[in-house]
Amino acid sequence: MPVSVDYVARETVSNLWRNRLMTIAAMLTVAVSLSLVGASLLLRQGVAHATTQWQHGVNVLVWLQPGSSAASEKSISGQLHQLPYVRACTYRDQQYDYNEARHLLPPDVSQALSVATVPASLRCALNNPNEALAIAKQFNGYPGVKNVAVPNQAIHNMEQVTNILEKVFLVLAVILLLSASVLILNTIRLAIFARRREVSVMKLVGATNWFIRVPFMCEGLVQGVAGALVAGLAVVVLHLVLDAFSNSKVGNIFYQMQLSSGEVVVTILVVLGVGVVIGSVGSWFGIRRFLDA
Repeated sequence: MPVSVDYVARETVSNLWRNRLMTIAAMLTVAVSLSLVGASLLLRQGVAHATTQWQHGVNVLVWLQPGSSAASEKSISGQLHQLPYVRACTYRDQQYDYNEARHLLPPDVSQALSVATVPASLRCALNNPNEALAIAKQFNGYPGVKNVAVPNQAIHNMEQVTNILEKVFLVLAVILLLSASVLILNTIRLAIFARRREVSVMKLVGATNWFIRVPFMCEGLVQGVAGALVAGLAVVVLHLVLDAFSNSKVGNIFYQMQLSSGEVVVTILVVLGVGVVIGSVGSWFGIRRFLDA
């Protein structure tokens, strides 16, 4: 018995309306869980951006006083190279650091900078990154040195916080996705139970299991996709909020975590794909168990 599109659409809408409260509950659960999945993906990508931009294999940044003499800079570089735990140091002039600052910092901050006010730097990679604090202690306040920064510590702290948030988001997302699957499964079962006599008559007149199964599978699919669309909208809103923070005066880290439109679109497509899988799997098991009984 062939399955017509008109029949599938009519039966799907009818089933969704009959069980509208359960349908709404399933859609909202899918939306909340997939919003957490989307937020976790955005967070992971944003931190990867910030880490890539800041780290570059550098364990210590020695900022030199603006306008310091070449002899002073050479002396500081020589002393750093003599340390046994320093593998290599790269000198970056003021122009280089100014261009990098304009790239990394928000526009309202970078516009206040000039080449003359941005210090040159010595970027050192260590054999043992744990020695970074020892270098900072030794060279902070040294003549010709403006400041010594240890970016790895900040990156490490940021990654730790992010990993915790990701795990929390993913655990909550998995729990809610399982809940959504069960809700969709129960919604499909209720729909079949409410039409059990009609289903029995259809089987008696020769309807195949697939003829009976397709409208209910479409019902679960609609619930999963509808919840995923809401989650996709939440991902877009989160991206816009992060962009808004990145343009504020306190948004330095958010600016470094900015994502491209393509990355946001890929995240939304992943969320939609998971929604399709959740809706399909939930409806499949609900129908299979009933028809096999």
